[in-house]
Amino acid sequence: MSLHTKRHPFSLGAGLAVLLSFSAHGNAEALDNELLDKLAGAAPYLKSEVLGAAVKATQCAVNNGVAMPERLAVIDFSLPSSEERMWIFDLEQGDLLLRDLVAHGKNSGDVEARAFSNIEGSHQSSIGLFKGNESYSGAHGYALRLDGLEPGVNDLARQRAIVIHGADYVSPNWVADYGRIGRSHGCPAVDRKVIRSVVDNLKGGQLVFTYYPDQEWLQSSSFLNCDAPAQMAEASQAQGNNS
Repeated sequence: MSLHTKRHPFSLGAGLAVLLSFSAHGNAEALDNELLDKLAGAAPYLKSEVLGAAVKATQCAVNNGVAMPERLAVIDFSLPSSEERMWIFDLEQGDLLLRDLVAHGKNSGDVEARAFSNIEGSHQSSIGLFKGNESYSGAHGYALRLDGLEPGVNDLARQRAIVIHGADYVSPNWVADYGRIGRSHGCPAVDRKVIRSVVDNLKGGQLVFTYYPDQEWLQSSSFLNCDAPAQMAEASQAQGNNS
């Protein structure tokens, strides 16, 4: 469940800032590898392709006007819901703050999520890059509103009420009893025992990256294909609308 790891002497927040400044001059590859190595060392069970995509999307977002995050959450929806598939990183200190269970939408799949949507009422999860905004107390208790930053992929998240909230059906007991956790209406719901930590770490403009190896999205995502000016213009417009 939630965990704390040893602190790395390299500041990943600073490393990302340096990486971004060097990217404009074509010297990013070595720094990119260093950053990925530090994060990978903190989260050895996070797939390299997922981590690489999360860092790439973060770099692109910051290069295009999104505020530098202090923390980054990565959710790997290619893993079954019975596994801890959410990681939260402190980019300033280089710590892995938490790894835990996270739910997908009931119409995205059973044990594994396979279908994703940006449509209201679909009860499916969305993939892509999100910004965590304000915390609030609602029907599910303490929760966090999310704004999707990718046009046509997740930018209706707020309209769809896609939020991070706690749920009784997200717990190791459910995995023991049913072989999976319960499913949401599309929200990345988490264990009630960690909801306050998750929300407090991600509110106020931190980034959340949700991954699935959907080839159409991987090839068309504005944040994973940052050299496409037209796509980034659309993404920048979405960021302006959601700020």
